[in-house]
Amino acid sequence: MSEQPTSKEAFQRLVEGNERFIEGDSNFSRQDTLDRREQLASGQAPFAVILGCSDSRVPAELVFDQGLGDLFVIRIAGNVIAPSQIGSIEFAVERFGTPLVIVLGHTSCGAISATVEALMNPTVQTQCLNIGSIVKRIAPSVQELLNSGANLNKDQLISSACKANIRSSVNQLQHSSEFIEEMVEAGKLAIVGAEYDLETGRVNFLNTVE
Repeated sequence: MSEQPTSKEAFQRLVEGNERFIEGDSNFSRQDTLDRREQLASGQAPFAVILGCSDSRVPAELVFDQGLGDLFVIRIAGNVIAPSQIGSIEFAVERFGTPLVIVLGHTSCGAISATVEALMNPTVQTQCLNIGSIVKRIAPSVQELLNSGANLNKDQLISSACKANIRSSVNQLQHSSEFIEEMVEAGKLAIVGAEYDLETGRVNFLNTVE
């Protein structure tokens, strides 16, 4: 396996990959995929972890124009943080030395919309009880906006809540694992929040890697 890049180098690879995706100029061909599949049969060394939303319109490998073995991808509606996601990230960082984690949300997120609707209309309940576990994790970010007194319409609230939820997930991830926190403090791991724009294809990073 090749040596892992630094967090900053890994971040730059994703920035450049997203630019290629926007321009429709992929680095990867079908033959590249076939060749890499054989090479990766004996092991992997993903250079970034992507904790993203399950939305079908935001496939991380395509959005960042990366190939087989490049990304360790975890997807859950609303890109929320739960113990299983934290454990998966710990696994990648410890086992493969992966130096970068991206928490990837997106515009017009359905999970955010569901949370906004649940808080604005608390008497209306979904028939899918397990959705409540996701809404519960997103709700504090939305409630904070509702309590702020900002005069936002529903679309503006959803837009602001998408970003607030990403920042909340980054903060939770940084402080919910002693191992991850130690790796960040040691400069061996960086955690970045990002929002994918469904209309333009651009990933807007909410913070960067120094």
